[in-house]
Amino acid sequence: MFTPAFRRALRPPILHRSLKVALIVGTLLNLINQGDRLFGAGDIDWVKLVLTFLVPFCVATFGAWAALKDGG
Repeated sequence: MFTPAFRRALRPPILHRSLKVALIVGTLLNLINQGDRLFGAGDIDWVKLVLTFLVPFCVATFGAWAALKDGG
């Protein structure tokens, strides 16, 4: 069902790298987009908060998959 490149993209070294990217980029973007809310000036939009971490994770994982798929 999954291509060999997709299976390799889901291996621990790539997943760990994607999680690090998501943590760093997601934190920065959440501070930029919801910093005031995170520090008490309103209600946090939890859907946006989660998506702001999920998108960089997906982008990093897709980049690894694309590189592996192309023979990298």
